[in-house]
Amino acid sequence: MNQDRIKTKAQAFRDKKIVCGVGVGLRSVHYDHVLSRRPAVPWFEVISENYMGLRGDQGGRPLEILEEARRNYPIVLHGVSLNIGSADPLDKNYLNALKRLADRIDSPHVTDHLCWTGVRGQNLHDLLPLPYTAEGLNLISSRAAQIQDILGRPFALENPSTYLAFRHSQMPEWEFLAEAARQAGCGILLDINNVYVSAKNHGFDPVEYLRNIPADRVIQMHLAGYSHCGNLLIDTHDHPVSDPVWELYGEAVRLFGDVPTLIEWDDKIPPFGVLEKEAARAEKIRRKILGKRDCAALV
Repeated sequence: MNQDRIKTKAQAFRDKKIVCGVGVGLRSVHYDHVLSRRPAVPWFEVISENYMGLRGDQGGRPLEILEEARRNYPIVLHGVSLNIGSADPLDKNYLNALKRLADRIDSPHVTDHLCWTGVRGQNLHDLLPLPYTAEGLNLISSRAAQIQDILGRPFALENPSTYLAFRHSQMPEWEFLAEAARQAGCGILLDINNVYVSAKNHGFDPVEYLRNIPADRVIQMHLAGYSHCGNLLIDTHDHPVSDPVWELYGEAVRLFGDVPTLIEWDDKIPPFGVLEKEAARAEKIRRKILGKRDCAALV
C-alpha cells in the first residue's frame, strides 16, 4: 500500500472544494421537495446504507431518486455500519457495495464513525464507544487506511457522541482520533454537536478538544441537535442546533477555516424550510468569520 499516495487524498480534498458551504442531510420525507423545487442548497449528504445493494448494484427506488438528485447536486455518503472498531474482520461485501455506490454517484468523499456497531456478524444498530488504547489505535489506523485504499477516494472518521468511558483508555478521544487520522492518512469529519455532547457527559473542555485536532485533517463538519436525559445529553438529531453548539461552531470555523458543514436532522423531521434556516444560520457564522459569500450549488 502506498502510504504517501493515500496520505495526500484527505489533504488534496481541502484544496479541490468539490463541495463547499453548508449542506443538508437528504431524508426521504424531503425527496419530493428537493426534486421538484430544487432548493438553493449547495450539496446533500445521505446515509450510505439506505442506498447500498449488498448483492450487486440494486438499490431500488431510493437509488433512482438519489441518482436524480445527483444530477443537480453533489452527494456525500455518510455511513453508520462500517464497524471499523470491531474485533470482526472488515466486511468486504459491505465495502465493495459501498465502493459501487460511491463510484456510481461520484461521492467526493466517504465518512463513517469512530466506533463499533456489532460483533460476530451481528449489527447492533448503535454507535458503540471504543477504549482509546495503543492497541485500538493500531487497529483503527490500519483499517482506515485499508478502507480508503479500497474506496479509492478520501475517507474520514467522525468523532462519536459517548455516554460512558473505559477505565483503561490511555489517551483522550481527541488524541486518539487525531493520531488515527495521521497514521491512516485519512480525514476527520468533526461533529461539533458530538464534541459538545461528549464534553458535557464526561466533563472535559470542548474547546480543548477542538484545539487538539489537526486542521489539515478536517474535511467536513456536522451540526445537529441533542436532547436531555437526566444528567446526560443524548445525540438525538431531533432538535435545532443549540446555542452552545453554535458558539462552539464559531470557534471551529476560526480554527479550521472554510470546511464544508452539514445540518443533520434524523427524527421528528421538520419541513425543509426549517433545515434551510439552520443552514442559513451556519452560513452567516461562516461569513462573519471568514468573510466569504454563500457557496453556489455545484454539479
